[in-house]
Amino acid sequence: MKYIDLSFDSEPFTYKILIGKDLFNKKVFADSLKGNSVFIVSNETVAPLYLDQLKLALSDYSVFTYLLPDGEQYKSLEAWQELLNGMISVGLRRNDTIVALGGGVVGDMAGFAAACLNRGMSIIQVPTTLLSQVDSSVGGKTAVNHPLGKNLIGAFHQPSLVVSDIKTLDTLPEREFLAGISEIIKAAIIADSAFFEWLEENAFHILEHDESALVTMIETSCRIKAEIVAKDAKEKGIRAWLNLGHTFGHAIETCAGYGKLLHGEAVAIGICLAAKFSSFKNSLSETDFERIVVVIQKFGLPTKIPGYLNAAELTSAMRLDKKNTSESITLVLPEKVGQVMIDKNVSLNEINEFLTQAMD
Repeated sequence: MKYIDLSFDSEPFTYKILIGKDLFNKKVFADSLKGNSVFIVSNETVAPLYLDQLKLALSDYSVFTYLLPDGEQYKSLEAWQELLNGMISVGLRRNDTIVALGGGVVGDMAGFAAACLNRGMSIIQVPTTLLSQVDSSVGGKTAVNHPLGKNLIGAFHQPSLVVSDIKTLDTLPEREFLAGISEIIKAAIIADSAFFEWLEENAFHILEHDESALVTMIETSCRIKAEIVAKDAKEKGIRAWLNLGHTFGHAIETCAGYGKLLHGEAVAIGICLAAKFSSFKNSLSETDFERIVVVIQKFGLPTKIPGYLNAAELTSAMRLDKKNTSESITLVLPEKVGQVMIDKNVSLNEINEFLTQAMD
């Protein structure tokens, strides 16, 4: 088992990220459970696979369960309200623990509920998808979607523990496995050129689900994110680097309709667009632009905007992105593999012209 200690410069808060196999046991969870009751949030797809194992690991406590419908379209205020109703109805107290068993939707919904119920409750994240193991379960961002934008309503709420059991990836559909790799590529582009080279060289082993390769890429991605988040938990500075590809990607998800594209697929397209925009501005070399596109293609991920979308609606969606602080668009752009910069002054006209060209 590998573990990462995440400690914050800005606040006296720390927790462990555990990565390995066969982690659903009492020892793993014991130190992070403080109250008498545990409320497990999962969904209709994941629960039949892993809920019984998790309940056995938590059998020393009163265990309640709540199953969400499966899908990004259910990451809504309405579904979140129903989840809160379920939590309130069993009488959870502030020192009890919420456990999120599932992918990013489950983690976000349960995390946002934990942030709000009783003015803040402890949550343990048990991510079961590659995307959630390397991204959404780490760092404390929780949110629900709004029809006008992805993740517009939420809160920062750190978990007390993250448990990533790679055996859960055995039951993950291949499309979702590949979608998770986009966030791993993103981490490498942001901060680790050697890791990017490793991804280029080890694509075959990763696609074959080699156990050693999986642990290496999950651990390295989490370490990159942990080091950034620990220095900037509330995204007032360098944590914004982690949004590489997301301003374009979230707009694509919103305009396509939640669930049509997987989040990781939209982010993969968004990374390519950010790299292309950076190369247009002569900030990124043609060689590094091509390397980024090629490695994304190696993992079977999309690199182009779907033809059923148009530049005007994407620009409009990007304007509402929560990271913007003015009428200008804020973009994270690669300067080279392993290094990014933040441009807070990209005009709407510039974005619209770029997207129009990119879709030709």
